[in-house]
Amino acid sequence: MRKGRFQKSLSGVARRYSESVSFDRRLYRHDIAGSIVHVTALVKAGIVSAAEQKQIEAGLREIEKEIDSGKFQWDASIEDVHMNIESALTKKIGETGAKLHTARSRNDQIALDLRLYVKDQI
Repeated sequence: MRKGRFQKSLSGVARRYSESVSFDRRLYRHDIAGSIVHVTALVKAGIVSAAEQKQIEAGLREIEKEIDSGKFQWDASIEDVHMNIESALTKKIGETGAKLHTARSRNDQIALDLRLYVKDQI
């Protein structure tokens, strides 16, 4: 996410300041639920095939089980919950996983996750 503009790696202080996975990982269920709905919309829009949708959804469900069981390896260098899940999905199912981000801004993703999280909390 950050590598496009910088020629050097971030310092440890800057990396710790900008990471959020240490606290936003609690949004994982909401992030995965939002991703499943989003990929369904991508199928309806003709952007992703039904077969790709099944592959993405199955990969997301596997990741959710790994997180639930404590087996998922969170990586603070990947920045946040969204990028950790997307990275794991792409590693798990290949380039099809990268299609999940199509027509979806990070701001939209964060706004949805936070709304769902707050709704569950109240």
